[in-house]
Amino acid sequence: MGTIVSCMGANFVARETGYSLSGDWMVGDWGKGDRATNDYFRPLDTYGVRLSALFQEVARMGFDAIDLWTAHLNPQWATPEHSAIAQDLLRQYQLTPVSYAGGFGATVEEFTKTCRLASTLGIPVLGGSAPLLRHDRAALVSLLRQYGLKFGFENHPAEKNAQDVLAQIGEQDAEYVGVTVDTGWFGTHGADAQQAIQELGPHLFHIHLKDVVAVGGHETCRYGRGVVPLAACVTTLQQLGYNGAISVEHESGNYDPTQDLVASRQMLSAWLAA
Repeated sequence: MGTIVSCMGANFVARETGYSLSGDWMVGDWGKGDRATNDYFRPLDTYGVRLSALFQEVARMGFDAIDLWTAHLNPQWATPEHSAIAQDLLRQYQLTPVSYAGGFGATVEEFTKTCRLASTLGIPVLGGSAPLLRHDRAALVSLLRQYGLKFGFENHPAEKNAQDVLAQIGEQDAEYVGVTVDTGWFGTHGADAQQAIQELGPHLFHIHLKDVVAVGGHETCRYGRGVVPLAACVTTLQQLGYNGAISVEHESGNYDPTQDLVASRQMLSAWLAA
């Protein structure tokens, strides 16, 4: 079985704002898009129609896997009815949920809700942030073990290189705590994303393959139009024997990224086949 290529749900962070956000997430208003998306999807009476439209679009773009973003099904507001609808629609559109993407709560209660929901949906990896890792690592690992999940810590603005990421995850509990690499943030910091992947190899749980326009900013773009050596990153993953999924990520703030996502998926598929 080949590498699974998935669509990051957060690619549509700006959609419910009418693509009115800054395109550079170093100075942008991500929270505005996150809140608007949560508000749009939360009502149960419209949830099925709205999530169906999203999943249908993802499938039409040629994806058969998705990274379910917390704003589209948030553990803090999701009811069993929301969860059942999401399960049915994932089956209907034949989308495999390869990861849960987002922030997973700072408390044991919040993280428990995340794990319970991910387990119900058959999602194997939590790819994002979990403050509980710092506050109560033992509880986090216990919950991951209980629900049969892995947590992949995602590098964001604070982690400028692989060593910063390793300092966050530590060496213990490697079966349950690893890394979700975001190549775009390494590019933002001027770090070699390919080298970071090499250094993080034993800890890789998931990959967010993302390009950015320039070092110093975090304006994402279609593959090949930025500064991140994505093809080389994919080659390194293959050399490492990485067998997890690779997520196509491009969160445009001010225009619909659909055409870029299709082109990027095609490029990634070609690199994987080379």
